Amino acid sequence: MPDFSKMLEELKTLRDELKLKIHLGSQDAQDEFKKLEAQWDEFSKKAGLEETTEGLGEALSSLGSELKSGFERLKKAL
Repeated sequence: MPDFSKMLEELKTLRDELKLKIHLGSQDAQDEFKKLEAQWDEFSKKAGLEETTEGLGEALSSLGSELKSGFERLKKAL
């Protein structure tokens, strides 16, 4: 099972970097960040759970991957 606390920290770092740059970005970048923020809220809440079932673990892993891809895509655009 993936280490969600490590994934959470990596995503938090990437997210924080983007938040510092986003105010200078285009409207498209700001819109993309808003969509990612909704996914971030969901992921960070669920990743904080101490016990997860296998199905939830797989869903979190997928959501974490989507977030990372979105954050990296946005970072390249800035």
